[in-house]
Amino acid sequence: MESPHFLDLFKEFKQKVDEYIFEKLPLNHDIPEIKLLYEMMRDYPSRAGKGLRPGLLMTFNRAFGGSDERSLNTASALEIFQNWIVIHDDIEDGSDLRRGEPALHVKFGMPLALNAGDALAGKMWELIYENKNILGDETAMKVFNEFLVMYSRTTEGQHIELGWEHNRRWELTADDYFSMCKRKTAWYTCISPSWVGGMIAGAPDSLKESFVRFGKDLGVAFQIQDDILNLTGDREKYGKEIGGDILEGKRTLILIDLMSKCNPDEKQFVINSLDRAREKKDPGIIEDVLRLMKKYNSIEYAISISHEKAKSARQTYMEHINDHIAREEYQKVIIDLIDFMVEREL
Repeated sequence: MESPHFLDLFKEFKQKVDEYIFEKLPLNHDIPEIKLLYEMMRDYPSRAGKGLRPGLLMTFNRAFGGSDERSLNTASALEIFQNWIVIHDDIEDGSDLRRGEPALHVKFGMPLALNAGDALAGKMWELIYENKNILGDETAMKVFNEFLVMYSRTTEGQHIELGWEHNRRWELTADDYFSMCKRKTAWYTCISPSWVGGMIAGAPDSLKESFVRFGKDLGVAFQIQDDILNLTGDREKYGKEIGGDILEGKRTLILIDLMSKCNPDEKQFVINSLDRAREKKDPGIIEDVLRLMKKYNSIEYAISISHEKAKSARQTYMEHINDHIAREEYQKVIIDLIDFMVEREL
């Protein structure tokens, strides 16, 4: 059977997930404040997005012989997870844009945005609870446990990154960055989606360690590419402000590499420019810092590491997972997806 193109596949999955989510999210209420809450809960899910995480889950579910009917509820819960954590993330980072529109806290204020994020988190757990009627008690509890682990690892990674900024830490290494990314990004972007999708379809528990290795490398590659796009991407495609990571003082691999290469005066200039509240920063520092990053080839360095991590993920997949795929036409889909993670422009 001919392999589908993964972008067409993800478009199909996203349509299914979006329809399912909007059936589950509340819509109207007689009390105007609650009606506004419901509107805010639907805001981020209504915005254009890739649907990468639920798409990855449903792809691996199909690859292992599973059905969309059994994976759709969990994929939708994962997409809701993505939406509520980025509401909180935008607040924590002071971001202005999300998917090309003003961030929720910019539109409605921080207290209301936080509460809407909390409400979406509750809806996520509601969907996970409903798995007992879809997957049976045993598999439903395994999915529940995977979501608990994903939740824990993601918040750990976020706390590491926020802690660096809070404690004004600048002496960081690439390994520090990788450790943070494996928690903050890899678990909910790659490890949990791919493993849970396979698990729902009956993938043996013996494969989990391979899925974790695969997902950690692919998740780090994905995050590095996201960091690169934040500096070099097209704003219309990227959907967030270009250079926002610099204004937010993000300790990206690119910045860490720059700090390890530049001279003492340049290093002090970078620290002085970035080590202050975002609202007190001159937007002109984006070009100044970006010029230094280009001078020391820090972006090229990050690109090379992203490709190296993706290559490692591909090797783990080919050596330990590929032969267990039940539907061979999805083997190419997964390989193409790995390449997309580090070549994408959005």
